[in-house]
Amino acid sequence: MSARGATSTEGTVISIHTAESAGQAMETRTEVELIAGLGIPGDRYHSGRGEFSPTPMDPDHELTLIAIEEIEAFNRKTGHAMAPGDFRRNVVTRDIDLNQLVGREFRLGSTVVRGIRLCEPCAYLARATRREVLPHLVGNGGLRAGIVQGGVLRVGAPVRVEND
Repeated sequence: MSARGATSTEGTVISIHTAESAGQAMETRTEVELIAGLGIPGDRYHSGRGEFSPTPMDPDHELTLIAIEEIEAFNRKTGHAMAPGDFRRNVVTRDIDLNQLVGREFRLGSTVVRGIRLCEPCAYLARATRREVLPHLVGNGGLRAGIVQGGVLRVGAPVRVEND
């Protein structure tokens, strides 16, 4: 099922990734702490060492998500075998259309986040990975979110949209 075609209000966190600074390889984690207003300790945007780290921190730099369905579609279309962490997003989900979460609060396990805007692919991502990410992921590159209520997020946690 394509994430774009997903209508479910529930999905699953299937992987989590952080990098300590811009350009550093993403590290796969089994759990992370989400801190409202700050992001993920140990991640480049939490420490202000990301390629686009704003001063002061914008909520849309606290957390990024991408759907595994979009990663799988990219790999099928291009013949590449990029891993989820290669896309430089923090949280990889399954079975939920992230584009539909812009402007909405939703749960990642016990935490609450708010979708702020789409996380479009950029020239930096293309340079760090493959240039094909630009045309293939426009409109499907994931979601930028602010953390409303922090806590521990683990792989396998449910992604759940509650009543608006």
